[in-house]
Amino acid sequence: MYDKGSLTEKANAQGGHHMSVQAGADARRYASAKELIRKLGSQKIKRSHVIGYLFLAPFVILFSIFIVIPVFVSFGLSFTRYSMLEPPVWVGLTNFKILLMDDDIFLIALKNTMIFALITGPLGYIMSFMAAWVINQLKFKNGFALAFYAPSITSGIAMSVVWMYFFSGDRYGLINNLLLNLGLIVEPIIWNMSEKTIMPVVMIISVWMSMGTGFLVFLAGLQNVPRELYEAAAIDGIRSRFQELWYITLPLLKPQLLFGAINSIVGSFGVFDVAVSVAGIPSPNYAAHTLVAHLYDFAFIRFQMGYASAVAVCLFLITFILGRVSMKLFSSKDVY
Repeated sequence: MYDKGSLTEKANAQGGHHMSVQAGADARRYASAKELIRKLGSQKIKRSHVIGYLFLAPFVILFSIFIVIPVFVSFGLSFTRYSMLEPPVWVGLTNFKILLMDDDIFLIALKNTMIFALITGPLGYIMSFMAAWVINQLKFKNGFALAFYAPSITSGIAMSVVWMYFFSGDRYGLINNLLLNLGLIVEPIIWNMSEKTIMPVVMIISVWMSMGTGFLVFLAGLQNVPRELYEAAAIDGIRSRFQELWYITLPLLKPQLLFGAINSIVGSFGVFDVAVSVAGIPSPNYAAHTLVAHLYDFAFIRFQMGYASAVAVCLFLITFILGRVSMKLFSSKDVY
């Protein structure tokens, strides 16, 4: 005779063992299913990454060929003497020594470029932003935007030809004719030949041309500022447009302000076509001689590529440092 209690205990033990085995099997199936889902998800992510890289590849390839590689090649050639007719010869820092110590024309070009950049850069930057801010509040903003943006897509040489009708050196030039009729001058001013007037003429034309791109970016940023913020600010006590500009608009436009600042720096230090079309190369007594004009002179007129590369490296370092300063001023980690 079997004890009924012992039989019950054995049955319970067998049932518990069976349940534990079943639970372990379920856990293994769950783990394997979870691993399968993870692998499938990672494969989908990898496929999406591959598609993204394929779309990015043309830009990366072209950017590397026409921007990155030439920058490194120019940096390497700046330490050589290279005339395009003979193989490059390593000269170390000789080009930079001559550039900074013995080349008086480079120092004149550096001075002219710095003066040009310090005046036209901030002036064009502020004017383009103020124009965008005012036009954004007008009714026919699209027509005004087109009028302001058009000069930026026009060739610098073509714009210089148009502006030289105003600054023509004879009595039929618009400005000379106006000044003669008003009795302010007794003889025509040769605007593009006088050392005192060449640079102001180049600055006026360059400022007019530089407003387009920055203006369009600022206008797009202004149109994306939520109107609810201005309504909430009015409830909090902000009354004037300038208070809205200072406390709401400018903080929200830091990305656009950064782009405009870098674009203004690069454009002001890269002035060349306007200066050459107005004053020639070299300009009278180098009054409008810029760094890019100096680079062009040695690279494509004298064919001294090593020395021209040294000029290009100096120009690159100046714009890079100022660009980093601009990023420090206008970059923001705040998320609005």
